[in-house]
Amino acid sequence: MEARMKSTVSPDVFTAIQHLNRAIQAGGADPLVLELVHLRASQINGCAPCVFAGVASAKKHGETDERLHNVVAWRETPFFTDGERAALALAEAATRIQDGATGVTDEIWDAAAAHFDEKQLSAIILNIALTNFFNRINHTIREQAGKTW
Repeated sequence: MEARMKSTVSPDVFTAIQHLNRAIQAGGADPLVLELVHLRASQINGCAPCVFAGVASAKKHGETDERLHNVVAWRETPFFTDGERAALALAEAATRIQDGATGVTDEIWDAAAAHFDEKQLSAIILNIALTNFFNRINHTIREQAGKTW
C-alpha cells in the first residue's frame, strides 16, 4: 500500500496541533499514561503509523517492552496499575463509539475520576480525541508506519 499524499500538514494546522499537544502536556497527567492511551486507541483503530510512533515515543519516556507488548491485552496482565487500567478503559470506550456501542459508561468514568483530577482527565480525554483524529487522517491518506514525531 502506498501513501496517497506526500505532505499533509499546512503551517496553520501544524500550529494548532502544537497548541493541542501543549494543552495535553500541561494537564498534569503522567506522560506514560498518555502514551498508553494513545497506543491503545491506535491499536483499536488499526493505525500502524500511530502504533509505530507511539511505541517509539513511549520508550523515550521510559516505558518497557514488556508493558508495551501487553497493552493490547491489558485486562489479562498484571503489568498495569489501577489508574493505568482506568485510563485504558476510558480510551477504549471513548474510541469505540460506533453504532450501538455503549461508549463511556458511568462505571468507566467513575473509575477514571477516582484516579485522576479534572485537569488530568481533560488532558487524557483530549489525548484520546487527538489520537483518534490522527488515526482517521492516517487511514484516509494511507500513511505508512515507520515515522516518528
